[in-house]
Parts: sequence; structure tokens; C-alpha cells
Amino acid sequence: MSLTIDDEIDRLAERLASVARVDKEEAVRMALAHELQRREGSLAERIKPIQDAFAAWPKTGLKTDKAFYDALSGEP
Repeated sequence: MSLTIDDEIDRLAERLASVARVDKEEAVRMALAHELQRREGSLAERIKPIQDAFAAWPKTGLKTDKAFYDALSGEP
């Protein structure tokens, strides 16, 4: 199977390869794998780890209403 790589794709692959410190072939593989992973999972599945991490934080008992935020910003 052949793949045509135009100048823009080559530049993008070169940039990713440089940042990730891999060769261009690995950079293209990484980008494709990341995009597939991003598109295949539902939003709920993708944000579940963030929700779990947030839920694990201890509760402060503070009421976060308008008065709370006004006090943080120094407003009366």
C-alpha cells in the first residue's frame, strides 16, 4: 500500500517528530493512533478518568455560592 505525503504533511510529521524525539514514520504512526483513539471513544468514556480524579479530591465543606466567589475576588 502506498501513501502520498505532500509538503504540508511532511512538515507536520517533521514538527511532531522533533517535539516527540522520534523519526517521522513513528510520528505519523503516533498521530494516526491518537486520532483513531480520540474518535473511537465516546465523550463519556474519554472524560471518565477526569471525573474520577475530581471525585477523589477531598470535600472542603465550603459552600460555593456567589458570596464565596465574591469573597475570593475581593468584591463586597
